[in-house]
Amino acid sequence: MKPTNVLFILSDDQGAWAMGCAGNSEIRTPHMDRLAATGIRFDNFFCTSPVCSPARASLLTGRIPSQHGVHDWIREGNMGSDAIAYLAGQTAYTEVLAANGYTCGLSGKWHLGDSMTPQMGFTHWYVHQSGGSPYYNAPMIRDGQPVQEPGYLTEVITDDALQFLDRQTGEQPFYLSVHYTAPHSPWIGNHPEEIVALYDDCAFESCPQEQPHPWTIPDAPWGSDWRENLKGYYAAVTAMDMQIGRLIDKLEQKGMRENTLIVFMGDNGFNCGHHGFWGKGNGTFPQNMYDTSVKVPAIFSQPGTIPAGEVCPAMVSGYDFMPTLLDYLGFGCEPAIDLPGSSFAPLLRGEPFEGREHVFVFDEYGPVRMIRSKQWKYIHRYPYGPHELYDLVNDPEERHNLLKSEEGITAEHRAQLKAELDAWFVRYVNPELDGVREPVQGGGQLTLAGTRGKGKQAYM
Repeated sequence: MKPTNVLFILSDDQGAWAMGCAGNSEIRTPHMDRLAATGIRFDNFFCTSPVCSPARASLLTGRIPSQHGVHDWIREGNMGSDAIAYLAGQTAYTEVLAANGYTCGLSGKWHLGDSMTPQMGFTHWYVHQSGGSPYYNAPMIRDGQPVQEPGYLTEVITDDALQFLDRQTGEQPFYLSVHYTAPHSPWIGNHPEEIVALYDDCAFESCPQEQPHPWTIPDAPWGSDWRENLKGYYAAVTAMDMQIGRLIDKLEQKGMRENTLIVFMGDNGFNCGHHGFWGKGNGTFPQNMYDTSVKVPAIFSQPGTIPAGEVCPAMVSGYDFMPTLLDYLGFGCEPAIDLPGSSFAPLLRGEPFEGREHVFVFDEYGPVRMIRSKQWKYIHRYPYGPHELYDLVNDPEERHNLLKSEEGITAEHRAQLKAELDAWFVRYVNPELDGVREPVQGGGQLTLAGTRGKGKQAYM
């Protein structure tokens, strides 16, 4: 039997709600819907941190931020003489694949430091110089040289990915990451006019603009132009969806579709007016852990292998992705690596799956940590708070912080959830990189975390 190829598509700042197949009747995503119709869409897939670089590092290494040391988006160390390889010394699943004969390529956003240097088993390396930029004249690295790409970046990334696919003959398996910058800002004036025009008459009932959140940050894209921002955001998603269609079509034309696992995922969630702010975890200060910030799109499709058209309610996380992918492909994780996640590959194969003994997922953003079960969400902000507790069965939109009430059950559940939270992180945290000791405020990471930073200011 031939090894399974992998096409991993990652979006940037896409809310789990921003897909037609997720129930949004206003946004146009026929190819995401096409993937969902030929595979499994996870309705409760959580990022490990509600901001891009830490979440991406966790997907790649299977480790939480307090293990890999990326606690905020990478602000410094991407380019130049002071470039920093933030994941040096970590093991990525792409390295495991490369060691087992896979050709590994990356087209798009890297944003994990030292962008000029191919890393983690990738031999094809077409990446963004930093993390975000305008969609035209974007700073990229092509063939080892910094360049400015005049074309529309979402399409340019796809063109590069298609060239990689064209070179695959089937003699050896491939892994291809296509990391779009879409639908990350900027939104106004950055997307093809004909696609933006599709939303001229959209009511945007899927994104009601609420009263500003009391914690909203001053530079969030809030104001009277919210409608134009939404048109740009939706257009960015639709433009990306069109390019995803090109990738699927290429695999079908090459006769590789049934032998290729396609994964479509987002790095972190996003709010477009939800809860009264625009952004993700750092769209507010203190950082927030609303479901709209920590839930991400997640679709797995391989016709003939993965059941078609299913929506899975299992609670899974970005730290489960590495063990799941390696299990699905027939490889195991090194036993010396203390990974917090577990494989949910049986769900992809349509096999019985018991899941975790306790159905919890965990998130962290520096000193902010979350534990979430099917019913309860507890958020603890070290060292002083404020803390939050939500009953998601009776309050799915997280409107009523039960810690502000005097109900007897609140203290009981807080104590239980806090104990679970502490125990889990104590088990997996690297004390040298513990996020509760890092003054992360959402303004970006400047150098290595903890003692590895040699006392330098590590965060903005």
